[in-house]
Amino acid sequence: MERVVYDSTVHIEMQEGRNIVAVAKPPWSYKPHSGKLERLILQLGRGKGKFSEVEGIPRSLGCIGNNRFILRREPLSVERIKELIKEFRARKGRELYLTNYDSVEYLIRMANYAVSVGIPEVYAIIRLEDMERVVPPEDVRVIVELEYSRENLKKLGEYEWAYGALIIATYREYEELEKSALGFQGEIYVDVLYPGSLRKVDFNTIELKRTLSPTNTRYHDCLAGTLAITADGYALPCPLLRNFVIGDVKESGIKTILRKKRLRNFWRLTKDEIETCALCPFKYMCHDCRALEYQASGELFGIEFCPLEL
Repeated sequence: MERVVYDSTVHIEMQEGRNIVAVAKPPWSYKPHSGKLERLILQLGRGKGKFSEVEGIPRSLGCIGNNRFILRREPLSVERIKELIKEFRARKGRELYLTNYDSVEYLIRMANYAVSVGIPEVYAIIRLEDMERVVPPEDVRVIVELEYSRENLKKLGEYEWAYGALIIATYREYEELEKSALGFQGEIYVDVLYPGSLRKVDFNTIELKRTLSPTNTRYHDCLAGTLAITADGYALPCPLLRNFVIGDVKESGIKTILRKKRLRNFWRLTKDEIETCALCPFKYMCHDCRALEYQASGELFGIEFCPLEL
């Protein structure tokens, strides 16, 4: 399977001889955006992840991880999930992330279906605890999700066929990870845990957020091109922005949802639209996770984790 190698001028976390390709931000945050649909994050169930909607999800990469959510109605049928995958392909979407499963067998079945209909990049995010039940699927990019520990890193080495690993870590654990010798050769995405407010942050958030994309002046570096659909059919700009519903796939299709002005506004949400960021000289080099900020401040345009605001 061919892997994408990012240019070092764009993918600033890439180090010589290392396979850490993203830290505290999704890999697509470095890519130029076109203003069109690029990826679909499709949740398949309530989820069995460690972090829950009720208790809070303080993850920098919780968008593509497995969490526990409240379903407010019956989940989508298998037939509807398949229809959505075909719709996504018809809209020329490239990246499909399948997350938040209740059954890993169901996850793999949907991933294989997505490959069969021609989705170019199909990512199945599977918890380390469930990997022993997985037969390596052909052409599916399996990402192993795990919490940082020496024991878990050792287990990860048993799945050298996996495409990547999503490693949940504190910032200090990330520093240890940088120095560790890993037997795993796939791509590594470091999912950094944030405290509830800047007062408890003991690392340089400006450095952690540093990113670069040629389209940051026109499009949001993370939300642009992204559509998320919950297991019970609500369309969102991000899986963690649960209170910002932009559509309902039980009533309409992806084509209709893409016409929604509210979705387009999220895609075009640059730092110029956030009052406290607009005059900052670093605004176009600063990764923006609205979900983390909203969780901490209760405001969509909140700026909780910026030390320059103190």
